[in-house]
Amino acid sequence: MTGSIQTEMENLLTKAFSPKHLEVVNDSARHHGHAGDDGSGESHFSIVIESDAFTGKGRLDRQRMINAALGDIPGQRVHALAIRARAPGEVD
Repeated sequence: MTGSIQTEMENLLTKAFSPKHLEVVNDSARHHGHAGDDGSGESHFSIVIESDAFTGKGRLDRQRMINAALGDIPGQRVHALAIRARAPGEVD
């Protein structure tokens, strides 16, 4: 896929979960010069996602679902990924 990793993640998560809310934030600039900063400007991200798909699922299951939807991005193409996943009506 061409384009930014951020756009790719947004597209993959939208396709997999039809989220009611989705934020994919590139935090790489805050980690410039730290471990895992590969200089690409796309090494650290945060995701906030709300979807019916997470209803009845625990935190670990939700993270596994997201990692599976993102394929090789977590751990291979992105150094760090913070995930906040919730079902509709849940409060962080």
